[in-house]
Amino acid sequence: MNAADDLQQYLTARRTAIDVALLASLPAPPSCPSSVADAMRYSVSAGGKRLRPILCLASAEAVGGDWRRAMPAACAVEFIHTYSLIHDDLPAMDNDTLRRGRPTLHLVAGEAMAILAGDGLLTEAFALMAREPSDSDASARKVRVIEIVAAGAGAAGMVGGQAIDLASVTPNGAGVMPPPLDGDALRAMHARKTGALIRASASAGAVMGGGSDAQIDAIDRAAAEFGLAFQIIDDVLDIEGASAELGKTAGKDAAAGKPTYPALYGLDASKRMAGECLARAAAALSEVRLADSRLLQIGRWIVERSN
Repeated sequence: MNAADDLQQYLTARRTAIDVALLASLPAPPSCPSSVADAMRYSVSAGGKRLRPILCLASAEAVGGDWRRAMPAACAVEFIHTYSLIHDDLPAMDNDTLRRGRPTLHLVAGEAMAILAGDGLLTEAFALMAREPSDSDASARKVRVIEIVAAGAGAAGMVGGQAIDLASVTPNGAGVMPPPLDGDALRAMHARKTGALIRASASAGAVMGGGSDAQIDAIDRAAAEFGLAFQIIDDVLDIEGASAELGKTAGKDAAAGKPTYPALYGLDASKRMAGECLARAAAALSEVRLADSRLLQIGRWIVERSN
């Protein structure tokens, strides 16, 4: 079996395990109203790449841990990611109609229920991380993971990045658009909006897997590069991809005038930049002898993906 087929088998196996665990972790009646339970399940069950939970599990494995011990954290970061997509698609934000190949939740359940479903997923994520694994040996690791994920998802991370993104395309009170972001500002925005939760996912897995501080630090730096590469390729696919393949509306960023890597650097240079991210990630992992782990294979998949 070649390396590409081996990776695909690994990704398929982990996605299957993640999908089962996600649905098992969602609250259901009678513990919560069926309306919000159905709305949360609609968005979580839509599938997707499951990149963040896969990175969480792969990081636990890379440091020699049992990936099953990291599954609660993996599900939690996917709950948070899904909540962010639900809210991102709302009319007050991106006003999108297609997500993961389905109509966006607010079109199906209404804006109010979409907001509640997102709120529910965010809160359930932290309840899950606090609750599982339930043995006392995991207590200190769980506290550290909760801190890592909260920082990645909060105002200094993903939420802050989304705020910068909105401000970059929103006119002021006089109707004047802000100046376009330069390369440094664009990178800083995406380090928060996309990269922070990807970093948190990988770091959380390394912590739950029992990694050393040096290993956790190297995985965190590698995941930061994966996050940047993911966003660059996302921007490229927004131009080159089709909606049916992407599972979301193609070309929406360009139509909205959002700052993107291809808009700033061009397609060819953007693709080169994604490759440079992968090289820096490899260097970070090599420092702790993890360059042969699944993590770098996943990084390569991020750069080479077509959807």
